[in-house]
Amino acid sequence: MPASILEEGGHLLGAALIRGTITRLLCPSCGSTHVAQVLGDNGGISYVCTACGHSWS
Repeated sequence: MPASILEEGGHLLGAALIRGTITRLLCPSCGSTHVAQVLGDNGGISYVCTACGHSWS
């Protein structure tokens, strides 16, 4: 068992890199990777950039 959450995160990141499954969302407005997934008005999935505030779905 990992000694910390950071150690656990490192293992998960390493596994994702090995599998080549990391997908990064980029803000279409500013290009930032600081994107959060949020629940939309009608239950759909939307995204919001935490750097510039732009939102899209």
